Amino acid sequence: MTVPTQCAILGAAVFFAGLIGHAALADDTLSHRDDLSGQDRAKVSKVLQLADDFSKAEAFELMQGGAGTSRKRINRDAFSHSNANLTFEEEQTFKVGNGLFKKLWASSPASTKASDGLGPLYNARSCQGCHLKDGRGRPPRQGDEAVSLFLRLSIPPQTDEDLSALQNKELLSIPEPTYGGQFQAFAVPGLAGEGRFDIGHEEIVVPLNGGETAILQKPIYKIRDLGFGGMHPDTLISPRVAPPMIGLGLLQAIHPGDIEALADPDDLNGDGISGKVSWVRDGRTGALTIGRFGWKASNPNIRDQTAGAFSGDIGISSPDKPDNYGDCTLRQTECRALPHGEQAHIGVSEAPDPVMDLVTFYSENLAVPARRDVSDPEVLRGKELFYDVGCTECHQPKFVTRRDADTKAHQFQLIWPYTDLLLHDMGDGLADNRPVGDASGREWRTPPLWGIGLTETVNNHTRFLHDGRARNLLEAVLWHGGEAQFSRDKVVGMRPKDRQALIRFLEAL
Repeated sequence: MTVPTQCAILGAAVFFAGLIGHAALADDTLSHRDDLSGQDRAKVSKVLQLADDFSKAEAFELMQGGAGTSRKRINRDAFSHSNANLTFEEEQTFKVGNGLFKKLWASSPASTKASDGLGPLYNARSCQGCHLKDGRGRPPRQGDEAVSLFLRLSIPPQTDEDLSALQNKELLSIPEPTYGGQFQAFAVPGLAGEGRFDIGHEEIVVPLNGGETAILQKPIYKIRDLGFGGMHPDTLISPRVAPPMIGLGLLQAIHPGDIEALADPDDLNGDGISGKVSWVRDGRTGALTIGRFGWKASNPNIRDQTAGAFSGDIGISSPDKPDNYGDCTLRQTECRALPHGEQAHIGVSEAPDPVMDLVTFYSENLAVPARRDVSDPEVLRGKELFYDVGCTECHQPKFVTRRDADTKAHQFQLIWPYTDLLLHDMGDGLADNRPVGDASGREWRTPPLWGIGLTETVNNHTRFLHDGRARNLLEAVLWHGGEAQFSRDKVVGMRPKDRQALIRFLEAL
């Protein structure tokens, strides 16, 4: 550990010790925080107030992932470091999980008995295949296969049973009857993939104040070469790129009451922002809980997200999703007739525990890199503009995580993810018109912004939004509509040097 990192962590510890030493306020601020004492609640409430002084960086803003923030050299591995505050034993668990995250799965039967079970239909052969360097996916380049971008599939409810399953949240969408919930282009030897898709573009010209012009590219998807017959005529399609993996355990450690406190589904305060909670069922307990992960907040925790990715992306079963054929539907009889990789002497499913435990732990503990240039005057000006135009209404700058989080490294951390984890209407431009659970076809979860400025360093591209349509950060802003239309229009009307300052701030996250 470097001396600057030690000092930063010590400073954070002293900071929170100082909080506890002060008397509590008389009101019931943060009364929903049942993990905190009254003294904690009063001081945490003060810490979480939005900045109003942009002449200097805020205290501990540099350490945007709390005490676990990575201060290591910025290079292509910037998203692949473990939380800096893990114990020696936890670091070992993290490294074993990393090996499994990178592991290439093989089709059954295979000589590597602990590695077979791939597919039979799949999008990638490893977790790393989509989350390259633990970072952000992108649309395929000319001549490439689509790996880190795939298509979600569903149909509107057809029966009373479908409606009941959606209302009770037993399902969040109705899978396409033949092709399931996800379109898989790849298959094991002897089986056809589900098909291919092409991406065309429609250009949209956006004049900007100051004589500049932005040209947006609206993607148009066309599926071809279907391997199992036609699709349902009402099939709904939504493209998704793999999101970055950093800071997930810290997002999981945000108190649910803090998320609910930010929600205003009926816009009772009249500010035009009506974020709402996504309610989903826990995959193991069945209990209704807050969805935090995925582009439409469809998963409540990282283990559920991991199990879904193993099943849908790689075709690997787990104790949480035990179907050894992944997303192969009953209509895909050739798929379900092939051998699978479950072996009784290893355990139930193709990725039995402890595989799921290890990969989940790895995914929970990828560190957020430290901020850069927090005191740069242009960055501070950009931060002020970010606040002034209302971006913080959805991109909530900071939280203090639960004192009773499951992992000690995640407990009582001041973090800066710039998300409220709520669903927001983003307008017609970004609409996929495909409902998922509580999310309408126009609604998306606010994505965290921490680390966004390192996308090019880690992943060698600058593609953003749920389908990677934005080729840079300015385009990502200009695609905002719906609840964000006011803020987007303010950016369009900025002086060029102010727009540049805003982008510089985002690049510093």
